[in-house]
Amino acid sequence: MNRLTRTAALAATLMATCLLAPGTTAHAASGDWLSLTVTRPGTDGAGSRAALLLCDPPQGHPKAAEACAELTAADGDFSRLGDKDTLCTLVYAPVRARARGSWHGKPVSYDRTFGNACELRAETGDVFALEG
Repeated sequence: MNRLTRTAALAATLMATCLLAPGTTAHAASGDWLSLTVTRPGTDGAGSRAALLLCDPPQGHPKAAEACAELTAADGDFSRLGDKDTLCTLVYAPVRARARGSWHGKPVSYDRTFGNACELRAETGDVFALEG
C-alpha cells in the first residue's frame, strides 16, 4: 500500500469516526480532541490503527475513559504518561505513535517511534491502546 493510499484510508477512518460519534464536531470546534495513529514503519500499512479521542464524554477510542484520565492527570504532557518502570524485551519491532489535535486549548503534535509495542505502552499508557 503506497503512502497516498494509507493517507486516504486514514482520512476515511477519521471521517467515519467523526460521523459515528455523536457530538464530535462540537468537541473538535471547542478545541479538545486528539487524532491518534499507530503504525509499523517499513510495512505496507498492515496493522495500522487510528482513533479520534474525545473526552467529554470519553468516546472514539477503545479505552477512551482510561486514556482521558491519563491525559488529564498528565495535563496533556505526553512525557508524563505511562509507567516508566515497566520492563520490556529487547526485541526490535518498531511502532510509530502520532497524535495531532488540541488538548485543553493547546495544540498537540506528538510523533515518536518506539522499539516495540511494550515500550509504546510503557511510555504512553492507554493513550495509544487502539486495539479493542
